[in-house]
Order: sequence, then structure tokens, then C-alpha cells
Amino acid sequence: MLRILLLLGLVAVLPACGDGQPFFEDPPGGDGGGDDGGGDDGGDDGGVGGDPDLPPGTERPTPQARIFRFEAEDGQGGGFVRSVRYDAATDRFTVDNLAFDGDRPYRRDRDVPTLSGGGRGEPVYAVYEARTFERDAQTGRPIRQLEYQAIYGVSARTVREGGQELPASRFAIVRTGSYAGYGFGGFVYERNGGVVLPASGQARYDGEYAGMRVFDGRPGLEYTRGDVDMAIDFRDFRQGRGVRGEITNRRAFDQQGRPVPLGTGEGELPLPDLLFTIGPGTMTPNGEMTNALGSRIVRDGRVADYETGRYYAILGGRNADEVVGVFVVESDDPRFDGVRAQETGGFILYR
Repeated sequence: MLRILLLLGLVAVLPACGDGQPFFEDPPGGDGGGDDGGGDDGGDDGGVGGDPDLPPGTERPTPQARIFRFEAEDGQGGGFVRSVRYDAATDRFTVDNLAFDGDRPYRRDRDVPTLSGGGRGEPVYAVYEARTFERDAQTGRPIRQLEYQAIYGVSARTVREGGQELPASRFAIVRTGSYAGYGFGGFVYERNGGVVLPASGQARYDGEYAGMRVFDGRPGLEYTRGDVDMAIDFRDFRQGRGVRGEITNRRAFDQQGRPVPLGTGEGELPLPDLLFTIGPGTMTPNGEMTNALGSRIVRDGRVADYETGRYYAILGGRNADEVVGVFVVESDDPRFDGVRAQETGGFILYR
């Protein structure tokens, strides 16, 4: 049923603003370093003391301007995607710096074209696939490519940036199931425009996420989706403000869109709620956030840690009314012996 709904769903309604323009690219002369991610973060304004552990990207972020981040290289193949491009005229998606993902742009996935709910005014999470074959330029012989998939998430809201109308926020995730390990790939996310952070009060944000699971110990890839609920206390903590979040109603699907059986029984996949770690030092004055998140399950009658990882997000808007972010968690996959799983999810939330 899911596959039918996806095929009939949101296939060609991505915002056309900023057509064909690259995004998530290093600025001229930038080294992509992430150590300056906190910006001007001293004093009692809620800034982060020390290194906020943000991904590399914008060197000197400010509350008034665009911020972009990309996954750091992790020694397992992650962090190789730093520049992507979407062409609304052709609904094609281009990814740089991945070998054997085809010389032509990615096209909309035929089995799972979208992972978003499709509500009017909601973000779009579109799915793209790399070409299966390319040809030898001299002989014409076919060359099999690796199976790369990409998720492009784009806000339904827009801002003016550099004389263009651009999505207020967007993200991209690229992964492959063609390696015995996690394989090469990466994630990127950005806020266009600035943010005005409230000095007090609290705010709640919600929406959906879309993601992919890849494996260390077996080939293949699974899609995921679920609900995200986030709250921010703008008054406390004094150092970095308080951020609470939970990711619920998680589901998984194979590459043909068929549901993966969920649960704790034989051959079932546990996907419990993911909870954000609450603590000081989570948010910078520029609206960037990061902290740990994880989940637990009951094993042999005891509660045990299951998934562990980290989330990264940026708050945007004059009314601090939108959040874009990415999370990465890892766990053992109890369906298989000796297999680890890595899930990367992206989300855009509205206040």
C-alpha cells in the first residue's frame, strides 16, 4: 500500500526557486573548518562555551546570514558529499565527489519517489537514484555503477538571499548499499537567511523526517520516516539554551517501498523512539544546535541502550519559526549476526 501511495503522491511539486543553482558548497577561500561553528559565543547571551562540535562548513557564522554544514569525513566513507545541485526544470539531482555514481544527474526514484506526507505547505522529501550503467566513452561497453540513493529535503517557505528567492532551509543525504561497510556518502544542510532568537519564552516545532539505513556487514539499504517534535527554552540554560526533542512513529521500507516488519521478535526490526539529550551548551547565538540522541530497548528483561548518535540543526526565521537538521545513529541490527546499521535522517520543522 505504501508504494502505491508514494507513486501517487508528491512527485513533481518541489519549489522551483533557485533553479539549477548549486548549494551546500564551500565559500571561496574557505577551508570548511568547523571549529568556528559557535561564532561569537561568549558572555551571558546563551552562547556555547568551547567547541560546540558542529560539522564543518560556514567558517564564521552569524545570526544574520546563511549557514551551511556538511558531514565530516569519518574514516568509514562518510563526509564525501559537500556539493549538490537540484534542477527543477528536469527534476534531476546532481552530486559531486562520489565515484561510480554515474556521469549523469540522479533521477527521481521510480519505486519510492518521495518520503514526505504531501500536505499543502509542508516540506518535500524527494528521493533520487543514480544511474545503473554508464558507457565506455571509446568502446561503448556498459559499466555497472554503484547503487547510490539521495534524499533532497526542501522547505515550502522561501526567503530572499543574494537577490534570489530561495527555500528557507534544505538538506540532502546521499548513501549507498553497494559496499560491505557503510560505503561512501554524506549529508549537507543549510539555512538561507538569518534568525532572530527570542530572549525568553519557549517554542515548539514539529514535522516529519526522512532517512536511510545502510549496513556494515551486509549490502543493501532501507528507507525510514517518522515524526519529530522539538521544543526550545530560550531563557535557560544560560549556556546554550535548552533543547528537547523526540523522534517517534518510526517506520522502515525496503528499496521497493515495502514495509519492513517492526518489533522485537525474530526477524523484526526494533525502531523505538529516539530522544534528544537535554543539557547546556546545545545552541549557539547563531541558532545552531547539536547534542547526543539515542534509544533504548528491553533485552532479557532489562532496559539497554540500542541506538546512539548525534543530531545537528539550525534555527531560522525572523520569528525563529523553522528548524532544519540531520541526525545520525548507529546500532547493532538484531535481525542479522554481526551486522551494524547506520541511519541518517533529515528533517524540516515548523513552529
